[in-house]
Amino acid sequence: MNKTLGVYTAILHDRTLPEALDAIASLGLNAAEINAGGFLPPVHIPGIDDIVASRTAAQEYLGLFADKGIRLAGLNCNGNPLHPNPVIGHQHANDLRRAIRAAAALGQKRVVTMSGLPGGEPGAMRPNWIVNAWNSGALDVLDYQWDDVVVPFWKEIAALAEDNDVKVAIEMHPQNVVFNPPTLLRLIDRVGTDFVGAEMDPSHLFWQWMDPIAAIEYLGDRVFHAAAKDVRINKNAAIYGVLDERFRRLAPDEDRTNLGGDEWAAQWPKDSAWDFVALGQGHDTAFWADFLRALYRVDPEMAVNIEHEDTSFGRIEGLQVAAKVLLDAERLATSTATV
Repeated sequence: MNKTLGVYTAILHDRTLPEALDAIASLGLNAAEINAGGFLPPVHIPGIDDIVASRTAAQEYLGLFADKGIRLAGLNCNGNPLHPNPVIGHQHANDLRRAIRAAAALGQKRVVTMSGLPGGEPGAMRPNWIVNAWNSGALDVLDYQWDDVVVPFWKEIAALAEDNDVKVAIEMHPQNVVFNPPTLLRLIDRVGTDFVGAEMDPSHLFWQWMDPIAAIEYLGDRVFHAAAKDVRINKNAAIYGVLDERFRRLAPDEDRTNLGGDEWAAQWPKDSAWDFVALGQGHDTAFWADFLRALYRVDPEMAVNIEHEDTSFGRIEGLQVAAKVLLDAERLATSTATV
């Protein structure tokens, strides 16, 4: 296998990095994308500050990958760097800056993140996502967000990325100002940069009823990096629609994930309108082969990493299901591409 196919290792945070790399190798994959802060702590790169400061520390860290025969394929710093609560926003923004510097120290060219989402007006403490700007008040919010917060911040990040020769790949994620291809291009145009582009995670496009392959063709060389993550639309979507807010707040004594400050991940609806599923459970191997072909037309060396969030499978079990589909799709995509 010559392509870079791997795993985003957040799902393996219950293991040490060497153990996680062994798990990836056992799947027949060859790459790992490592979390570097944001919503999740840098479990698999605990010495990230040392890596930024010390060439020796960076080389020692890379040696862990070399020993296992696994490529380091990007750092991930998903979070909300524009959160209006500075306890969250400042931390996530600083994590992103550090991730860019760490990527440069490690010889990496890709940092994955989200665009972020500000409040709706000065002094707000909660983010405000405008889904449908049908009235002037919503347009006022968007003007404030983009003009006063988004563009200034991303101009700074783009300059830092350029200084470090690192490209920032934005996951187009709902509850962010960049959630689809047009908003990504708007950000790039308004910032005026070649160092910001897309991480093509098809899952969030699926449930918004977009076509990821059409999105790749629309964005072209603005696609820098990719995720392999699937979605299944359930029958309940006919009633609830995909904008389904029936999540449950978890209590402090329950197993819950902190997202920064006083914000926590909520529990998914039991009869959900849609679900994140292991690769192949929402879209078949033929689709994923087409997805890979589209990516390789943009960049034959595009890294594609599995992100596993299917709660119906265990950690390794879900990765095994996804890896088989991804490897079968890669063989199909590359064999037919050369005919």
